Amino acid sequence: MEPFRIDVPESQLDDLRARLRATRWPEPATVADWSQGVPLEWLRSLCSYWATGYDWRRVEGWLNGLPQFRTVIDGLGFHLLHVRSPHDDALPLVLTHGWPGSVLEFRKVIGPLTDPVAYGGRASDAFHVVVPSLPGYGFSDKPASVGWGVERIAAAWATLMSRLGYERYGAVGSDWGTTVSTLLGVASADRIAGIHLMPPLAPPDPATFGDLTEAEESALAALREASEWGSGYSRQQATRPQTVGYGLVDSPVGLCAWIAEKYWFWTDHPGSLSTVVSRDELLDTVMLYWLPAAGASAARLYWESIRQVDEWIAGRVGDAVDVPTGCTVFPKELQRPSRRWAERRFTNIVHWSEPARGGHFAALEQPEIVVDEIRTFFRLVR
Repeated sequence: MEPFRIDVPESQLDDLRARLRATRWPEPATVADWSQGVPLEWLRSLCSYWATGYDWRRVEGWLNGLPQFRTVIDGLGFHLLHVRSPHDDALPLVLTHGWPGSVLEFRKVIGPLTDPVAYGGRASDAFHVVVPSLPGYGFSDKPASVGWGVERIAAAWATLMSRLGYERYGAVGSDWGTTVSTLLGVASADRIAGIHLMPPLAPPDPATFGDLTEAEESALAALREASEWGSGYSRQQATRPQTVGYGLVDSPVGLCAWIAEKYWFWTDHPGSLSTVVSRDELLDTVMLYWLPAAGASAARLYWESIRQVDEWIAGRVGDAVDVPTGCTVFPKELQRPSRRWAERRFTNIVHWSEPARGGHFAALEQPEIVVDEIRTFFRLVR
Protein backbone atom coordinates (compact mmCIF):
# COMPACT_ATOMS: atom_id res chain seq x y z
CA MET A 1 0.00 0.00 0.00
CA GLU A 2 2.04 2.95 -1.33
CA PRO A 3 1.13 6.57 -0.52
CA PHE A 4 0.15 8.47 -3.66
CA ARG A 5 0.02 12.12 -4.64
CA ILE A 6 -1.20 13.68 -7.86
CA ASP A 7 1.23 16.09 -9.51
CA VAL A 8 0.12 16.93 -13.04
CA PRO A 9 2.85 18.75 -15.02
CA GLU A 10 1.90 22.26 -16.09
CA SER A 11 2.84 21.28 -19.64
CA GLN A 12 -0.05 18.79 -19.65
CA LEU A 13 -2.47 21.55 -18.67
CA ASP A 14 -1.00 23.85 -21.33
CA ASP A 15 -1.54 21.11 -23.92
CA LEU A 16 -5.17 20.78 -22.83
CA ARG A 17 -5.78 24.51 -23.21
CA ALA A 18 -4.14 24.51 -26.63
CA ARG A 19 -6.33 21.64 -27.79
CA LEU A 20 -9.44 23.40 -26.53
CA ARG A 21 -8.51 26.59 -28.40
CA ALA A 22 -7.82 24.62 -31.61
CA THR A 23 -11.16 22.77 -31.62
CA ARG A 24 -12.87 22.42 -34.99
CA TRP A 25 -16.53 22.79 -34.05
CA PRO A 26 -19.48 21.30 -35.94
CA GLU A 27 -22.48 23.33 -37.01
CA PRO A 28 -25.39 23.62 -34.56
CA ALA A 29 -27.97 20.88 -34.34
CA THR A 30 -31.10 21.28 -36.43
CA VAL A 31 -33.21 21.38 -33.26
CA ALA A 32 -33.22 23.90 -30.44
CA ASP A 33 -33.16 21.41 -27.56
CA TRP A 34 -30.99 18.47 -26.41
CA SER A 35 -32.78 15.82 -28.48
CA GLN A 36 -29.83 15.51 -30.92
CA GLY A 37 -27.21 15.71 -28.17
CA VAL A 38 -25.26 18.46 -26.43
CA PRO A 39 -26.14 21.88 -27.94
CA LEU A 40 -23.25 23.70 -29.59
CA GLU A 41 -23.40 26.96 -27.65
CA TRP A 42 -23.81 25.20 -24.29
CA LEU A 43 -20.69 23.12 -24.92
CA ARG A 44 -18.70 26.04 -26.36
CA SER A 45 -19.44 28.07 -23.24
CA LEU A 46 -18.42 25.21 -20.94
CA CYS A 47 -15.21 24.53 -22.86
CA SER A 48 -14.35 28.23 -23.00
CA TYR A 49 -14.49 28.27 -19.22
CA TRP A 50 -12.45 25.06 -19.15
CA ALA A 51 -9.72 26.73 -21.21
CA THR A 52 -9.66 30.10 -19.46
CA GLY A 53 -11.16 29.94 -15.98
CA TYR A 54 -11.09 26.38 -14.71
CA ASP A 55 -8.51 25.60 -11.98
CA TRP A 56 -7.30 22.00 -11.91
CA ARG A 57 -4.94 22.75 -9.00
CA ARG A 58 -8.00 23.29 -6.79
CA VAL A 59 -9.24 19.73 -7.10
CA GLU A 60 -5.73 18.33 -7.22
CA GLY A 61 -5.09 20.01 -3.87
CA TRP A 62 -8.34 18.65 -2.45
CA LEU A 63 -7.46 15.10 -3.47
CA ASN A 64 -3.91 15.46 -2.15
CA GLY A 65 -5.38 16.62 1.14
CA LEU A 66 -6.89 13.15 1.58
CA PRO A 67 -4.97 9.93 2.23
CA GLN A 68 -4.43 8.43 -1.24
CA PHE A 69 -2.74 5.16 -2.04
CA ARG A 70 -1.84 2.80 -4.85
CA THR A 71 -1.68 -0.95 -4.48
CA VAL A 72 -1.26 -3.86 -6.89
CA ILE A 73 -3.94 -6.58 -6.90
CA ASP A 74 -3.91 -9.50 -9.31
CA GLY A 75 -1.22 -7.77 -11.36
CA LEU A 76 -3.04 -4.44 -11.72
CA GLY A 77 -2.35 -1.18 -9.89
CA PHE A 78 -5.31 0.47 -8.16
CA HIS A 79 -5.71 4.02 -6.89
CA LEU A 80 -7.83 4.60 -3.80
CA LEU A 81 -8.84 7.09 -1.16
CA HIS A 82 -8.68 5.68 2.37
CA VAL A 83 -10.11 8.10 4.93
CA ARG A 84 -10.26 6.71 8.43
CA SER A 85 -12.76 8.03 10.94
CA PRO A 86 -11.57 9.63 14.20
CA HIS A 87 -13.85 7.07 15.88
CA ASP A 88 -11.97 3.79 16.25
CA ASP A 89 -15.11 1.62 16.27
CA ALA A 90 -16.31 3.00 12.92
CA LEU A 91 -17.57 0.48 10.36
CA PRO A 92 -15.33 0.14 7.28
CA LEU A 93 -17.17 1.00 4.08
CA VAL A 94 -16.11 0.62 0.45
CA LEU A 95 -17.81 3.00 -1.99
CA THR A 96 -17.71 2.18 -5.70
CA HIS A 97 -18.40 4.65 -8.50
CA GLY A 98 -19.43 3.95 -12.08
CA TRP A 99 -19.25 5.49 -15.56
CA PRO A 100 -18.95 8.37 -16.25
CA GLY A 101 -18.13 8.92 -12.60
CA SER A 102 -14.99 8.82 -10.47
CA VAL A 103 -13.88 8.88 -6.86
CA LEU A 104 -14.91 12.56 -6.91
CA GLU A 105 -18.54 11.46 -7.07
CA PHE A 106 -18.32 10.88 -3.31
CA ARG A 107 -16.50 14.09 -2.41
CA LYS A 108 -19.47 15.59 -0.54
CA VAL A 109 -20.25 12.49 1.54
CA ILE A 110 -16.77 11.46 2.73
CA GLY A 111 -16.65 14.06 5.51
CA PRO A 112 -20.11 13.35 6.99
CA LEU A 113 -19.55 9.59 6.77
CA THR A 114 -16.13 9.57 8.43
CA ASP A 115 -16.72 12.31 11.01
CA PRO A 116 -20.47 12.54 11.63
CA VAL A 117 -20.11 14.53 14.84
CA ALA A 118 -18.45 17.38 12.94
CA TYR A 119 -21.54 17.51 10.71
CA GLY A 120 -24.13 17.38 13.48
CA GLY A 121 -24.46 13.59 13.54
CA ARG A 122 -23.74 10.78 15.97
CA ALA A 123 -20.42 9.04 16.57
CA SER A 124 -22.20 5.68 16.31
CA ASP A 125 -22.81 6.38 12.59
CA ALA A 126 -19.10 6.73 11.74
CA PHE A 127 -17.39 4.88 8.88
CA HIS A 128 -13.83 4.28 7.75
CA VAL A 129 -14.24 5.11 4.05
CA VAL A 130 -12.44 3.40 1.16
CA VAL A 131 -13.04 4.75 -2.36
CA PRO A 132 -11.15 2.87 -5.10
CA SER A 133 -10.96 3.85 -8.76
CA LEU A 134 -12.25 1.13 -11.06
CA PRO A 135 -9.67 -0.55 -13.32
CA GLY A 136 -9.03 1.66 -16.33
CA TYR A 137 -10.51 4.69 -14.56
CA GLY A 138 -8.80 7.68 -12.98
CA PHE A 139 -5.37 6.90 -11.63
CA SER A 140 -5.85 3.12 -11.53
CA ASP A 141 -3.97 1.10 -14.14
CA LYS A 142 -5.45 0.19 -17.49
CA PRO A 143 -5.91 -3.56 -18.03
CA ALA A 144 -3.69 -4.78 -20.87
CA SER A 145 -5.68 -7.97 -21.49
CA VAL A 146 -9.27 -9.12 -21.32
CA GLY A 147 -10.87 -10.42 -18.16
CA TRP A 148 -11.32 -7.42 -15.89
CA GLY A 149 -15.08 -7.66 -15.59
CA VAL A 150 -17.33 -7.02 -12.62
CA GLU A 151 -16.66 -10.35 -10.85
CA ARG A 152 -12.91 -9.82 -10.94
CA ILE A 153 -13.31 -6.27 -9.68
CA ALA A 154 -15.44 -7.51 -6.76
CA ALA A 155 -12.75 -10.07 -5.94
CA ALA A 156 -10.13 -7.31 -6.07
CA TRP A 157 -12.16 -5.21 -3.63
CA ALA A 158 -12.30 -8.15 -1.21
CA THR A 159 -8.51 -8.40 -1.40
CA LEU A 160 -8.19 -4.65 -0.98
CA MET A 161 -10.30 -4.57 2.18
CA SER A 162 -8.32 -7.48 3.67
CA ARG A 163 -5.08 -5.70 2.81
CA LEU A 164 -6.34 -2.65 4.70
CA GLY A 165 -7.03 -4.86 7.72
CA TYR A 166 -10.82 -4.83 7.47
CA GLU A 167 -12.41 -8.21 8.08
CA ARG A 168 -16.01 -6.99 8.32
CA TYR A 169 -17.31 -4.08 6.30
CA GLY A 170 -20.13 -2.64 4.25
CA ALA A 171 -20.34 -1.83 0.55
CA VAL A 172 -22.11 1.02 -1.24
CA GLY A 173 -22.38 1.55 -4.97
CA SER A 174 -24.08 3.26 -7.88
CA ASP A 175 -23.90 2.50 -11.61
CA TRP A 176 -21.09 -0.10 -11.99
CA GLY A 177 -20.70 0.17 -8.23
CA THR A 178 -24.16 -1.31 -7.74
CA THR A 179 -23.12 -4.51 -9.50
CA VAL A 180 -19.67 -4.66 -7.92
CA SER A 181 -21.16 -4.19 -4.45
CA THR A 182 -23.78 -6.87 -5.13
CA LEU A 183 -21.17 -9.38 -6.31
CA LEU A 184 -18.96 -8.51 -3.36
CA GLY A 185 -21.87 -9.28 -1.06
CA VAL A 186 -22.40 -12.65 -2.76
CA ALA A 187 -18.75 -13.72 -2.88
CA SER A 188 -17.83 -12.44 0.60
CA ALA A 189 -21.10 -12.83 2.46
CA ASP A 190 -19.30 -13.92 5.63
CA ARG A 191 -17.46 -10.59 5.77
CA ILE A 192 -20.11 -8.18 4.49
CA ALA A 193 -22.29 -6.42 7.06
CA GLY A 194 -24.57 -5.29 4.26
CA ILE A 195 -24.75 -3.73 0.81
CA HIS A 196 -26.42 -0.43 0.01
CA LEU A 197 -27.43 -0.11 -3.63
CA MET A 198 -28.48 3.00 -5.55
CA PRO A 199 -30.49 1.33 -7.11
CA PRO A 200 -30.71 -2.47 -6.91
CA LEU A 201 -30.64 -4.09 -10.34
CA ALA A 202 -33.59 -6.40 -10.86
CA PRO A 203 -35.78 -7.00 -13.92
CA PRO A 204 -39.50 -6.33 -14.12
CA ASP A 205 -41.62 -9.29 -13.03
CA PRO A 206 -43.96 -10.39 -15.87
CA ALA A 207 -46.32 -11.82 -13.25
CA THR A 208 -47.13 -8.23 -12.19
CA PHE A 209 -47.87 -6.87 -15.66
CA GLY A 210 -51.62 -7.26 -15.20
CA ASP A 211 -51.55 -5.25 -11.98
CA LEU A 212 -48.84 -2.60 -12.37
CA THR A 213 -48.55 0.33 -10.02
CA GLU A 214 -48.13 3.82 -11.44
CA ALA A 215 -44.45 3.76 -10.43
CA GLU A 216 -43.92 0.40 -12.15
CA GLU A 217 -45.54 1.66 -15.34
CA SER A 218 -43.24 4.68 -15.22
CA ALA A 219 -40.22 2.43 -14.70
CA LEU A 220 -41.12 0.30 -17.70
CA ALA A 221 -41.62 3.42 -19.83
CA ALA A 222 -38.21 4.69 -18.73
CA LEU A 223 -36.57 1.41 -19.78
CA ARG A 224 -38.23 1.63 -23.20
CA GLU A 225 -37.19 5.27 -23.61
CA ALA A 226 -33.61 4.49 -22.63
CA SER A 227 -33.46 1.56 -25.03
CA GLU A 228 -34.64 3.66 -27.99
CA TRP A 229 -33.00 7.02 -27.32
CA GLY A 230 -30.45 6.75 -24.53
CA SER A 231 -28.43 3.57 -25.02
CA GLY A 232 -26.24 4.47 -27.99
CA TYR A 233 -23.22 5.23 -25.81
CA SER A 234 -23.58 1.83 -24.10
CA ARG A 235 -23.89 -0.11 -27.34
CA GLN A 236 -20.83 1.65 -28.78
CA GLN A 237 -18.72 1.08 -25.68
CA ALA A 238 -19.96 -2.52 -25.40
CA THR A 239 -19.12 -3.40 -29.01
CA ARG A 240 -16.36 -1.09 -30.29
CA PRO A 241 -14.79 0.73 -27.31
CA GLN A 242 -11.45 1.05 -29.10
CA THR A 243 -13.00 2.94 -32.01
CA VAL A 244 -14.70 5.59 -29.90
CA GLY A 245 -11.66 5.61 -27.60
CA TYR A 246 -9.47 7.42 -30.13
CA GLY A 247 -11.70 10.46 -30.00
CA LEU A 248 -12.18 10.29 -26.22
CA VAL A 249 -8.43 10.21 -25.61
CA ASP A 250 -7.42 12.77 -28.27
CA SER A 251 -10.18 15.40 -28.16
CA PRO A 252 -11.02 17.13 -24.88
CA VAL A 253 -14.19 18.60 -26.39
CA GLY A 254 -15.27 15.18 -27.65
CA LEU A 255 -14.66 13.66 -24.22
CA CYS A 256 -16.45 16.51 -22.47
CA ALA A 257 -19.51 16.19 -24.71
CA TRP A 258 -19.59 12.39 -24.27
CA ILE A 259 -19.65 12.78 -20.47
CA ALA A 260 -21.63 16.02 -20.10
CA GLU A 261 -24.55 14.60 -22.08
CA LYS A 262 -25.02 11.93 -19.42
CA TYR A 263 -24.88 14.42 -16.57
CA TRP A 264 -27.57 16.48 -18.31
CA PHE A 265 -29.95 13.59 -18.97
CA TRP A 266 -29.30 11.51 -15.86
CA THR A 267 -29.47 14.16 -13.13
CA ASP A 268 -32.62 15.45 -11.45
CA HIS A 269 -32.44 19.12 -12.35
CA PRO A 270 -35.14 21.70 -13.13
CA GLY A 271 -33.72 22.64 -16.55
CA SER A 272 -30.24 23.76 -15.57
CA LEU A 273 -27.56 21.21 -14.73
CA SER A 274 -25.68 23.75 -12.61
CA THR A 275 -28.46 23.68 -10.00
CA VAL A 276 -27.31 20.20 -8.90
CA VAL A 277 -23.81 19.76 -10.38
CA SER A 278 -21.62 22.83 -10.86
CA ARG A 279 -19.53 23.28 -13.98
CA ASP A 280 -16.40 22.88 -11.85
CA GLU A 281 -17.68 19.56 -10.48
CA LEU A 282 -18.49 18.37 -13.99
CA LEU A 283 -15.10 19.39 -15.35
CA ASP A 284 -13.32 17.86 -12.35
CA THR A 285 -14.80 14.50 -13.36
CA VAL A 286 -13.94 15.03 -17.02
CA MET A 287 -10.35 15.75 -15.96
CA LEU A 288 -10.11 12.36 -14.24
CA TYR A 289 -10.73 10.86 -17.68
CA TRP A 290 -8.66 13.37 -19.65
CA LEU A 291 -5.45 13.53 -17.63
CA PRO A 292 -4.82 9.76 -17.44
CA ALA A 293 -6.18 9.27 -20.99
CA ALA A 294 -8.83 6.91 -19.63
CA GLY A 295 -11.60 7.39 -22.20
CA ALA A 296 -10.92 4.10 -24.00
CA SER A 297 -9.90 2.00 -21.00
CA ALA A 298 -12.99 3.04 -19.02
CA ALA A 299 -15.25 2.25 -21.97
CA ARG A 300 -13.88 -1.31 -22.15
CA LEU A 301 -15.69 -2.26 -18.95
CA TYR A 302 -18.85 -2.15 -21.05
CA TRP A 303 -17.28 -4.61 -23.51
CA GLU A 304 -16.44 -6.86 -20.57
CA SER A 305 -19.64 -6.81 -18.52
CA ILE A 306 -22.60 -4.78 -19.78
CA ARG A 307 -24.39 -7.75 -21.37
CA GLN A 308 -24.47 -9.47 -18.02
CA VAL A 309 -25.72 -6.31 -16.30
CA ASP A 310 -28.36 -5.69 -18.98
CA GLU A 311 -29.68 -9.19 -18.33
CA TRP A 312 -30.11 -8.36 -14.65
CA ILE A 313 -31.89 -5.11 -15.56
CA ALA A 314 -34.37 -6.41 -18.12
CA GLY A 315 -33.94 -10.18 -18.47
CA ARG A 316 -33.69 -12.99 -15.96
CA VAL A 317 -33.59 -12.53 -12.20
CA GLY A 318 -30.21 -14.17 -11.69
CA ASP A 319 -28.86 -15.84 -8.58
CA ALA A 320 -30.35 -14.86 -5.25
CA VAL A 321 -28.55 -12.24 -3.15
CA ASP A 322 -29.06 -13.11 0.51
CA VAL A 323 -26.81 -10.57 2.25
CA PRO A 324 -28.64 -7.76 4.11
CA THR A 325 -29.50 -5.14 1.52
CA GLY A 326 -30.47 -1.49 1.59
CA CYS A 327 -32.04 0.01 -1.53
CA THR A 328 -32.44 3.65 -2.52
CA VAL A 329 -34.28 4.33 -5.78
CA PHE A 330 -34.00 7.96 -6.89
CA PRO A 331 -36.72 9.37 -9.17
CA LYS A 332 -34.42 10.23 -12.11
CA GLU A 333 -32.41 7.01 -11.87
CA LEU A 334 -32.14 4.99 -15.08
CA GLN A 335 -33.45 1.79 -13.51
CA ARG A 336 -36.24 2.03 -10.94
CA PRO A 337 -37.37 -1.47 -9.94
CA SER A 338 -40.23 -1.72 -7.51
CA ARG A 339 -39.65 -3.47 -4.21
CA ARG A 340 -41.67 -6.51 -5.26
CA TRP A 341 -39.55 -6.83 -8.43
CA ALA A 342 -36.31 -6.42 -6.46
CA GLU A 343 -37.30 -8.96 -3.81
CA ARG A 344 -37.20 -11.74 -6.38
CA ARG A 345 -33.40 -11.30 -6.53
CA PHE A 346 -32.56 -9.62 -3.23
CA THR A 347 -34.01 -11.89 -0.56
CA ASN A 348 -32.99 -9.88 2.50
CA ILE A 349 -34.01 -6.26 1.87
CA VAL A 350 -34.04 -4.56 5.26
CA HIS A 351 -34.25 -0.95 4.04
CA TRP A 352 -36.12 0.47 1.03
CA SER A 353 -36.46 4.14 0.17
CA GLU A 354 -37.67 6.24 -2.77
CA PRO A 355 -36.58 9.85 -2.11
CA ALA A 356 -38.42 12.74 -3.73
CA ARG A 357 -35.30 14.19 -5.40
CA GLY A 358 -32.15 12.84 -6.99
CA GLY A 359 -30.79 11.14 -10.06
CA HIS A 360 -27.98 8.89 -11.26
CA PHE A 361 -25.21 10.90 -9.58
CA ALA A 362 -27.06 11.14 -6.30
CA ALA A 363 -24.00 11.55 -4.05
CA LEU A 364 -23.16 14.73 -5.98
CA GLU A 365 -26.73 15.92 -6.51
CA GLN A 366 -28.25 15.18 -3.10
CA PRO A 367 -25.39 14.34 -0.71
CA GLU A 368 -27.44 14.93 2.45
CA ILE A 369 -30.02 12.39 1.32
CA VAL A 370 -27.33 9.85 0.40
CA VAL A 371 -25.58 10.25 3.76
CA ASP A 372 -28.88 9.80 5.58
CA GLU A 373 -29.74 6.74 3.51
CA ILE A 374 -26.37 5.10 4.18
CA ARG A 375 -26.57 5.83 7.90
CA THR A 376 -30.15 4.61 8.15
CA PHE A 377 -29.43 1.29 6.47
CA PHE A 378 -26.20 0.48 8.27
CA ARG A 379 -27.73 1.19 11.67
CA LEU A 380 -29.73 -1.97 11.02
CA VAL A 381 -26.75 -4.22 10.27
CA ARG A 382 -23.71 -2.88 12.16
